[in-house]
Amino acid sequence: MIRSRRLSPWQIKRKDEPIVNQNVTRLALCAFAIALNVVAGTIVGDLKIPLLFLDTIGTIFIAVLYGPYWAFAVGILTNLVLGVTSNYTNIPFGLVNGAVGLIAGYAARRYGFSLWIAIASGVFMSIICPIIGTPIAVAMFGGLTGGATDVVVIWLRDAGAQLFAAAFIPRLYENLLDKVLSCILVMLIIRNLPAGMMKRLGSPKRSSRGSQHAA
Repeated sequence: MIRSRRLSPWQIKRKDEPIVNQNVTRLALCAFAIALNVVAGTIVGDLKIPLLFLDTIGTIFIAVLYGPYWAFAVGILTNLVLGVTSNYTNIPFGLVNGAVGLIAGYAARRYGFSLWIAIASGVFMSIICPIIGTPIAVAMFGGLTGGATDVVVIWLRDAGAQLFAAAFIPRLYENLLDKVLSCILVMLIIRNLPAGMMKRLGSPKRSSRGSQHAA
């Protein structure tokens, strides 16, 4: 009769340690990504730099490493923190930041994140983000959110444009530069990370198509 070997409590603990450590690593990196978004977004917001937000770099980074769902959470939490620390108008735009995470995450999982995929993702984001963000800006803040684009919105309104168009057009151009630049920066960071570090970060392996499959 062959008896099954029972694992001692310390053996069970050691067996589960890689999973626990991986989750701790992911949570820590997500917290870092949120902090990166907040710091970059706050600096750009305070300086009122036109055509830039830079508050989604951390979201895109997590999307490429861990997939769309982790990135969506990072995007939502980023704007909650920005709403408390910087400007309350950031809070409802968490949906925009979350959408960035979903787009980058699905793109990276399916196609990888080469230069051309990064650019294409940024262009797609630049269309989707204003589509989501403009109704929020118009409904909650009359199209004016205290950003650098408010001057353009007011000018377009004075020129006779409808409120939605006046709020949408500058956001389209603003997001085009911001999202493409953010995606390219993340692509360069990921490309230059050593394979050993990627493994320690718990990044999924690339498939034969070059995509990164994420949880």
